[in-house]
Amino acid sequence: MTNNAHDELIMVLEKALPEIALEHEQAYVAWNPHDLVPWDEGRNFGFLGGTDWSPKDSHVAPRLRAALLALLLTKDNLPSFHRVLAIHFPPFSEWREFVGRWTAEDNRHAIALRDHLVVTRQIDPQVVEDRRMQHVTQGFAQNSTARTSFGPARVLALMAVHELLSNQFCVALAALVDDEPLRQILLRIADDDVIQANTFIAFLNTGLNAQPDAVVTEIAAAVGDADPIGGDIADFEDEYALLGDLSGDAAIDAAVTTLVDGLSLRSLDGLGPQAEAARQGLLARSR
Repeated sequence: MTNNAHDELIMVLEKALPEIALEHEQAYVAWNPHDLVPWDEGRNFGFLGGTDWSPKDSHVAPRLRAALLALLLTKDNLPSFHRVLAIHFPPFSEWREFVGRWTAEDNRHAIALRDHLVVTRQIDPQVVEDRRMQHVTQGFAQNSTARTSFGPARVLALMAVHELLSNQFCVALAALVDDEPLRQILLRIADDDVIQANTFIAFLNTGLNAQPDAVVTEIAAAVGDADPIGGDIADFEDEYALLGDLSGDAAIDAAVTTLVDGLSLRSLDGLGPQAEAARQGLLARSR
């Protein structure tokens, strides 16, 4: 897409923004991270005269521990996703409020997960902190190529795929968890993610009506760039291997299916050759 096409699409999206943002706000579900943390299970670590974490403190299987770490680090990387969303849209417009709202909603996820896992000692907090520093420093799409190639449609598609992948991961993970407060945290995150995914899909539908060829092509590119949960974490190969069917290409295919259905891509016609090839590629990945 050219810069002029990007500008035209942003103008179309801005016209639809008030209605879509209102629908998002109406779908929003209020919940408090602190309500779901069993604080009475907590105790001090060594720095305050208590006992530091040891493997015997954790009662979850290695696969579950790896999955919880992958999800937490993904949610910790919120600053990168905020930056990607904010940098490609006018900063002094209603987009700023929408991006801020999305960020505030999503920030609950890492807060609730970390507080629960640290209080219950299900995961080594020092490992979590070291990994957080590394992963957030690495960031998401923090390079000049991404800044110049990611237009508004690509960003919205990337975010839709990201939210769908997180939703699927949390639902599958919740089914493996015996700890009821932790299960409730995962299900609340999953619910938030599907609401957020639907909002990005609504923006993409608006874009499809205005620039169908360009938007379909960008959706296919975003799917091609997508990483499964845990797949973008450095030095995570051993943990990622434990995730099995919780992550991987099958998860991306499932997200593509939701996108295809939400955007009615099966019945979309009249595209040019490049966009039609992109559409067929998406249909081939859908279930």
